[in-house]
Amino acid sequence: MNKLMRIFALSLLVLPLSVLAEVKVGFVNTAKLMEEAPQAQDASKQMETEFAPREKELISLQREIKQMEDKLTRDGAVMSESERSKAERELLNQKRDLKRSQDEFREDLNIRRNELLARLQKELNDAIVALAKAEGYDLVLFEGVVFASDRIDITDAVLEQLRRGGN
Repeated sequence: MNKLMRIFALSLLVLPLSVLAEVKVGFVNTAKLMEEAPQAQDASKQMETEFAPREKELISLQREIKQMEDKLTRDGAVMSESERSKAERELLNQKRDLKRSQDEFREDLNIRRNELLARLQKELNDAIVALAKAEGYDLVLFEGVVFASDRIDITDAVLEQLRRGGN
């Protein structure tokens, strides 16, 4: 986007003022869209619904392991060598299973988050383009902008369009 910004800035220097007066420029705050768009909130709720049960399972496994560790610490001295060895092996196996489950959970979570994020970004982009075309914008900027006045900020208009469910 920086290259596009430089080209735009250079074009401002060489274009006559009459042409510049006709150029309609808009700015979109994508961070605000990602935070406030109903589609973003829906995606967040979907992630929560989808992954909350697995997260609860992992928490439960962590508690079980903690109880096993406490019991081994508390009763290890009075256990026979074979009982203590068996308990230690079981604890080690549970820890391995937990780590494997946590890794799978994180991987699945990241994959799903990326899928939903890609879909959301496409929806936001489609809404921005649709609004820009409908409102006759020549240029809409969204990243790498140091300052944009409220006069050209079309974020709220895009949000309204997203709330209506339109692109």
